[in-house]
Amino acid sequence: MGSKRAVFFFLAPALVAIGVFFFIPVIAAFVLSFTDFDIYALGNLDYARFIGIKNYAQLIGDPLFWKALKNTLYFLLLGGPLSIAVSLVAALMLQSKLVRFKSFFRTAYFAPVVTTLVAVAVVWRFVYHPRFGILNYVLSLLGIGPIDWLGDSQWAMPAIILMAVWKNFGYNMVIFIAGLQNIPDELYEAASIDGAGTLRQFSSITVPMLAPTTLYVSIITMIGYFQLFAEPYVMTQGGPLNSTLSIVLLMYQQGFRWWNMGYSAALAFVLFAFILAGSLLQSRVQKKWGV
Repeated sequence: MGSKRAVFFFLAPALVAIGVFFFIPVIAAFVLSFTDFDIYALGNLDYARFIGIKNYAQLIGDPLFWKALKNTLYFLLLGGPLSIAVSLVAALMLQSKLVRFKSFFRTAYFAPVVTTLVAVAVVWRFVYHPRFGILNYVLSLLGIGPIDWLGDSQWAMPAIILMAVWKNFGYNMVIFIAGLQNIPDELYEAASIDGAGTLRQFSSITVPMLAPTTLYVSIITMIGYFQLFAEPYVMTQGGPLNSTLSIVLLMYQQGFRWWNMGYSAALAFVLFAFILAGSLLQSRVQKKWGV
């Protein structure tokens, strides 16, 4: 009995902090999503009325929400696999015995992850400049006309995806490198003795042994990409024509630009439902394949 009290005594500060700064705000936000809390209610709580599921019903009928959801899923389904693939390729290259100065390249590839997004946005806005950008200059050498990357609704989201992949792939690369280092060299040596080539070793040894790492990377990438906000907020403000508007950016606009806090809270919990569903789906895949 004394040991249990000691455990609770040492856990109490952490549990109190989690309760105060996580559970209480989440519960408050959930209650808020069933009210019409707005800028007037900030001064007087009597203006906040309980309206049931009206916010959620309004959300379902809001074309802007469906546009934001479509953009978010587009970003997730295209940018997520691309980011994972680039991370894996970079990790394989850095683990190759033919590559020298591995520490330098690891640092260089990881540097964008810890670089502030504002600085990254300044650089990439120059890269995407329709007249003086480096990307359009390279395309002109190939005989392709200039593209207004951030001003054209057709190209704005692919431009955001390209920048996001460049900025974030270094984090997953480090995780993949750790996973590759845990694969015993004896497996590759035995496969080589049996006559297995590089591709055969990759498909029969590397891919299966990296399955738990890949699953983890997939889940954190999905959660991160579902919460797309900073890139379109800094680069395009959701434009042009809402082509880069994400759910989190819409949530921010409703909550802190138009002060529709109740509607914004409802958006937050719908996003949570999507993230939870995605995580549960990936967990089922994990159990099915025995990862």
